[in-house]
Amino acid sequence: MNILSIETATEHGSVALLHDGELLVRRIEGAANHSEAVLRDLRELLIEAGLAVTQLDAIAFGAGPGAFTGLRLACGVAQGLALGAGLGIAAIGSLQALALQTDARRVFVATDARMGEVYHAAFELDAEGVPMPVGQVGCSQPLELELPAGDWFAAGSAFKVWPQELEARLLGRLTGCRPDMVPRAEEVARLGAVAVARGALTPPELAAPLYVRDKVAFTTAERLARGGRA
Repeated sequence: MNILSIETATEHGSVALLHDGELLVRRIEGAANHSEAVLRDLRELLIEAGLAVTQLDAIAFGAGPGAFTGLRLACGVAQGLALGAGLGIAAIGSLQALALQTDARRVFVATDARMGEVYHAAFELDAEGVPMPVGQVGCSQPLELELPAGDWFAAGSAFKVWPQELEARLLGRLTGCRPDMVPRAEEVARLGAVAVARGALTPPELAAPLYVRDKVAFTTAERLARGGRA
């Protein structure tokens, strides 16, 4: 199976090509570099593998939640490539892709959402080893975060940005933690292959990012209400 994937939900961007079970990957560090590097690096991956876009089974992208600009970039590039080649799109949740990195059976993912909030979601592995969501993706302040019943392995940047707050909130409920993990294109590609196998692709014109919240900054009044400066 051949899946081309894009993940630019955070400043640690990447693209990947899953080709006959092997992964080719390019890292793109710094959000400012994403738009310039994505198409170039995707082209290099296809050349390295000797593939044309029309030989792919699908285009996959990290749908978020994450940085709005990065999500729109990944979605737009995926749509353009898929439309031109007559392919379907696998819109993969970035938190699900992050959960797949851990190989843990029950994973609670929380990433820094800026503005004093975190994106979060819980996942359990299904019979095929795919992390499936337990409930909905959420966005909340660290001390308002709700963890489902039971013990969980934790992953994501929120545990690096808000260590004391999350430790106080989740004390005794975590079996381990990887705060260094970020969403990557290789897991997006692997989940894209699952989407192909399960017939879960989306037409390019219907693909969309998962924003979770609809604002990127506080107003002056909101900053003051939270104890910040105007």
